[in-house]
Amino acid sequence: MSKREDDRCGRKLKTEAEVCMNPDSSVIAAFKVFQQELDTKHDKHERLVKISRDVTIESKRTIFLLHRVTSVPDVEEILTEADVKLDAVRQKIGQIAEELKGEDLHQFHRAFTPGIQEYVEAVSFHHFIRHRTLISLEEINARLVFMRENKGEGEVACVLTFQITPTDYLLGVADLTGELMRMCISSVGNGDIDTPFQLSGFLRQIHDGFSYIGNTGPYEVSKKLHTLRQSLGKVEDACYTLRVRGSEIPKHMLVDVFTSRAATHLDPDEPMV
Repeated sequence: MSKREDDRCGRKLKTEAEVCMNPDSSVIAAFKVFQQELDTKHDKHERLVKISRDVTIESKRTIFLLHRVTSVPDVEEILTEADVKLDAVRQKIGQIAEELKGEDLHQFHRAFTPGIQEYVEAVSFHHFIRHRTLISLEEINARLVFMRENKGEGEVACVLTFQITPTDYLLGVADLTGELMRMCISSVGNGDIDTPFQLSGFLRQIHDGFSYIGNTGPYEVSKKLHTLRQSLGKVEDACYTLRVRGSEIPKHMLVDVFTSRAATHLDPDEPMV
């Protein structure tokens, strides 16, 4: 290559480098816009994760509170206190609705789905204790309507809604079966012999519904089916013991019998509770 060609290549490279380093370049400007969009998305994702954690914590506290209904004389007092806690959880979900305003819900779904599933579990547990039925997805979504004021626009109130997806609803209901199994054992320990048989029939209905879905539904739902069957098996085992050996075992010893039998049938992959 001649000296003239070398100089020409050098000037060309220098010109391209100047274009790349030029802050007024259209390419640099475009990537700055991309950077801002990604930073905004990541910040929103982190805020949703934090709100979801709060929803999970408060929902778990509500579930712990509801488990006390088996050992107190005034059940309605516990349910009223749980109502207050669930209202506070719904306000947290209202913050999620605000963050998702104008956004694609599925783009941020993984950030808040754990909290929503825990909320479904808590509100369905509360509904079952009060009505002995399974709350529907429509009933849950009907409570997730929020009034917000638009600042800077004459303070005109706007309506925000949050719609729980069918998958999150199913996963929450699947987790509910574990709480019902614990409620069954606690009821027996407090001398309540009727509740286990009610829970057994209710869990069979839920199991039949999930069996219809089978492997055709979302992958997460099919994974929950195994845990659901374990919970149903433990409740049915308790009912069997009550029916066959209930007259032989003193009531104050029944809970110890069920606990030991559940431990022998415990799946090694299942976490202890």
